[in-house]
Amino acid sequence: MERRWGRPHPATAAVRHAVRAVLAGLPPDALVLVACSGGADSLALAAATAFEAPAAGLRAGGIVVDHGLQEGSAEVAAGAAETLRALSLEPVDLVAVRVAGAGEGLEAAARSARYAALDAAADRHGAAVVLLGHTLDDQAEQVLLGLVRGAGARSLAGMPAARGRYRRPLLGVTRAQARASAAAEGLAWWDDPMNDDPAFTRVRARRALADLERDLGPGVATALARTASQLRDDADHLDALADAAVTALAPGPWSVEAVAALPRAVRTRVWRRLLVAAGAPAGQVTARHTDACDRLLTAWHGQGAVHAPGGLRVRRSGGRVSIGPPALVE
Repeated sequence: MERRWGRPHPATAAVRHAVRAVLAGLPPDALVLVACSGGADSLALAAATAFEAPAAGLRAGGIVVDHGLQEGSAEVAAGAAETLRALSLEPVDLVAVRVAGAGEGLEAAARSARYAALDAAADRHGAAVVLLGHTLDDQAEQVLLGLVRGAGARSLAGMPAARGRYRRPLLGVTRAQARASAAAEGLAWWDDPMNDDPAFTRVRARRALADLERDLGPGVATALARTASQLRDDADHLDALADAAVTALAPGPWSVEAVAALPRAVRTRVWRRLLVAAGAPAGQVTARHTDACDRLLTAWHGQGAVHAPGGLRVRRSGGRVSIGPPALVE
């Protein structure tokens, strides 16, 4: 593979600029790991990181996760790892994981296995950050899925650019730019056939977004990604207000008057926090549950307890609301 130096292709310049911004401020000699699938997006990210990290006084490595979901996945993963080594990334880990799931649950299971492997590699090598190759198009698809599901502002805010040790430098870079950069850098990538399988919701969202771009004109993906950024600021502010409200409420049972006095946008978030703190699995608490809890305050007519995930019951009695296990006899 030929490494191309000198004046970069415009797409490569865009990818490098995005990576440079994320690397700024990291401590000298810190290790940056690039999560690489062997696809164009993550390879373009890896090449840009290999170029930018040394100039910033940083070390750059990579990790390839083999999900084992397709025939020949081990060979694809080995090829991706070899490409990272050819880019002078060091260390480079290749980790095989087992994914337990089927149908729509396969995506979530693969994601969980992948992040577990990434976390383990970061811990093993003492990495400061792990870079992920999600692009502007991925962000737009995430927002579109949130719209279809009727999700709230937090879901519509899409993927964060930074969370914990993870960074997504390419959220402002299109998929087309990433592919153009990979091509300009002489990188040979792998196109995952699962990305064309309509059995997966994200593939259907990708096709729907392409149809919208065709029917409404270019710029839909950019507008959705911009919306995500704006909503994230709003959601962050509302979450901060909800955190402060939960602290002020202290342990329950809680006064109906005190909880009802909160603005609804804050109150629904407070309900979610109270439910999770009481033992409800976070991934199972939906708007249906928080709305039902809220009706104990806003539409009270003596109704019974609200059933919440984790076997919890939310009750109103004597001007107070409480969350706990089911009563012995209900």
